[in-house]
Amino acid sequence: MYAFGLCIDQQYLVPGLAALGGLADSLTPTARRSAAVRVLTLDLTRAQSLLLSDFAKRRGFGSFDIRRCSPLRTSRMADASYITVTTYLRFEFTLAFVRRPYLIYVDADVLVRGDLTGPLGSLGPDETGAVRDEFNPAVGECPALPGAAERWPHLRGRPYFNAGVLWTYTDRMPRIRRGVEHALTHARRHILHNDQDALNLWLLRAGRVRPVPGGFNRFEVGRFLERGNWVRRVVTRSPKPDPAAALVHFVGPLKPWQADCPVTEDVVEYRRHLAGAMRQVRRLGAVGMEPAGVR
Repeated sequence: MYAFGLCIDQQYLVPGLAALGGLADSLTPTARRSAAVRVLTLDLTRAQSLLLSDFAKRRGFGSFDIRRCSPLRTSRMADASYITVTTYLRFEFTLAFVRRPYLIYVDADVLVRGDLTGPLGSLGPDETGAVRDEFNPAVGECPALPGAAERWPHLRGRPYFNAGVLWTYTDRMPRIRRGVEHALTHARRHILHNDQDALNLWLLRAGRVRPVPGGFNRFEVGRFLERGNWVRRVVTRSPKPDPAAALVHFVGPLKPWQADCPVTEDVVEYRRHLAGAMRQVRRLGAVGMEPAGVR
């Protein structure tokens, strides 16, 4: 019925394996056997692709496939400080490749704690499910989509969504891709957060988004509080860890697999999970992959 889609390059191979392990842990063995995993990449080698395939099969997924592809020609990297153009591959999933009616796209820099399939049951025709962005909750009231509210005043205050986890009908992907390409072509000056801004421009134009509860894409904010207090001004919820969250998203340049990342409760939990995934990887014959933060 559904596939998990991930976009993984060489820089994100290790966290991608950890995300895949978390997705496996979130499902029952029966659900895992019926679920599919689909990976798009720009640069993974054949050996790295085989490792991902072997890992997915070892974790019990019934179907795995990986494909090399290129992002949209109109892709614009307004911020490339810690993100590569691989981020645009999320729009390249096709029904022919996914071979499942539903697609759950998941970023690689996440800790999956619970079942992410629930929002599929509430998707209406032509809808894309997404969680409102905790750092950029509304158009014209945050740094995202600079100048868009001035150009289109009716958009001010409209919800802005994070692209780290998306739920959609797979056959809708070509329409999403065309919408994003239109935004990149005709509204490039409003692009700050790369593909996420482009996606939101399309969502605002098409109006077919299903808001998903925040626990399915909860930001880990403790790392930012270690460096300043600005998070308290923009995030309305408590900055404490949310143990009920099905997914914790490590947005921003500080990643939990990096040795210099502030050690918060969520980071400790992530590193424990990552260490377990790396032990499973070593059983497959791969060595020397552990990042410094989890050795």
